[in-house]
Amino acid sequence: MAKSKDTEKAPAGKSAGKNADSGAAEKRPGRLKQIRMVAGLVHKQSPWSIPIAVVIAIVVLGLAILGGILTGAVWYWVILGIPTAFLSGFIFFTRRAQTVQYKMLEGQLGAGMAILENMRGNWVFTPGVNGNREMDVVHRVVGRPGIILVGEGNPNRVKGLIAKEKKRVARVAYSAPIYDLRVGSGDEEVSISQLRKRVMKLPRNLNKAQVAELNYRLKALPPAMQLPKGPMPKGAKMPKGPKMPGGQS
Repeated sequence: MAKSKDTEKAPAGKSAGKNADSGAAEKRPGRLKQIRMVAGLVHKQSPWSIPIAVVIAIVVLGLAILGGILTGAVWYWVILGIPTAFLSGFIFFTRRAQTVQYKMLEGQLGAGMAILENMRGNWVFTPGVNGNREMDVVHRVVGRPGIILVGEGNPNRVKGLIAKEKKRVARVAYSAPIYDLRVGSGDEEVSISQLRKRVMKLPRNLNKAQVAELNYRLKALPPAMQLPKGPMPKGAKMPKGPKMPGGQS
């Protein structure tokens, strides 16, 4: 009897798993749907971007056809020109989409985190390594340059948070450089549109082995804000950590 129960449960588990997978698949928008969503957003913020991208593609294709007529190899130039024309228009469109994204993120809470967590390459991004109740926060990025601390929030309060975090990571950084950046529109701040470039342009001071060792030491660090040890006194409330973008605390 026990054996038959197991056999009866197995298909149910499989079907539940299939339903969960199908539900997750339905929730994820397809590539074409994503492109349409981005195109709609870009068109709303910059109506001329898509027409200009189309014009660029047509001009490039026209030049390819003209080159084919002049050289007597029309089909060769057309075959070469179609993907080149599409790529030219698409590159312009993606750059405009990126500009629109930066414009929408400018001044928003967590904008720096949105840029840093989508950086390509061998970067280890840790959001919210330090923060306060006023929603000021410090993120940490580790890569070939060393340790990069990026602060978001009130300039005066963020300075103090970065200084505290620098002292904290310096205990395990040893000879690894520690850089600090503050996101904002002030004189000593980095705008959202320039944040990725600023991080990418930092000098490569460490090799891959040193970066891996540095990450290992940083993981061993205790959290910046710890709860008090021991039993909670009667009537006392748990202290709340800094609220992070995305509903995390």
